[in-house]
Amino acid sequence: MIRVILPQHLRTLANTGAEVSLGVDGPVTVRSILDALEARYPMLCGTIRDHVTLKRRPMLRFYACETDWSHEPPDTPLPAAVASGKEEFWIVAAIAGGVMADSRPSMI
Repeated sequence: MIRVILPQHLRTLANTGAEVSLGVDGPVTVRSILDALEARYPMLCGTIRDHVTLKRRPMLRFYACETDWSHEPPDTPLPAAVASGKEEFWIVAAIAGGVMADSRPSMI
């Protein structure tokens, strides 16, 4: 079984916990994991990948074995540790922005 860690907004939408276990047929890739995830939780269709192109949504990242897999081809096999269930496949919500400068007007 593949272990997938979901960010809070996807957990809420799927009405599940932080970690879900999925059976994946064939090679374990980003595509096969997402296909299995969307088959089990159809309410997630279109939230992780675009409905038409199936490309990753820009504010989500994929990690496995402490490596960012977000820009790898979706059919690249993931590490054996993920395929065996020893390590998790993480879907991480990116955070935009940064430290804002003090926007109050100067009193000088």
